[in-house]
Amino acid sequence: MRLLHMMLRVGDLERSIAFYTEVLGMDLLRRKEYPSGRFTLAFLGYGPEENNTVLELTHNWDTSSYNLGAGYGHIALGVSNINETCEMIRTKGGKIVREPGAMKHGTTVIAFVEDPDGYKIELIQQKS
Repeated sequence: MRLLHMMLRVGDLERSIAFYTEVLGMDLLRRKEYPSGRFTLAFLGYGPEENNTVLELTHNWDTSSYNLGAGYGHIALGVSNINETCEMIRTKGGKIVREPGAMKHGTTVIAFVEDPDGYKIELIQQKS
């Protein structure tokens, strides 16, 4: 078995696709509308779905926003230079909600960015 994708419901699909592609550097891998169900699915990631876990954005046409679920944690992205990554995200209009630093009770360096719907994305400094 392998993890295929993670799904988020988003209120504004175009805004979310722009954030994940322009700010976080993902590629839009595929997109499909389902008129009879009144929803659109968009799959984004850092490589082909055949080899990589991807993010599925679900846009229900009649819903413009969601309450964030109490059980949702975050999406985690590994980065080679967390300080440069945070600066790049800021220059592209992204919102850093936790500056880079060691995690509580540990030494791993992390930061958090927030997407347009308020979902948290953790950035983790990868060891060289």
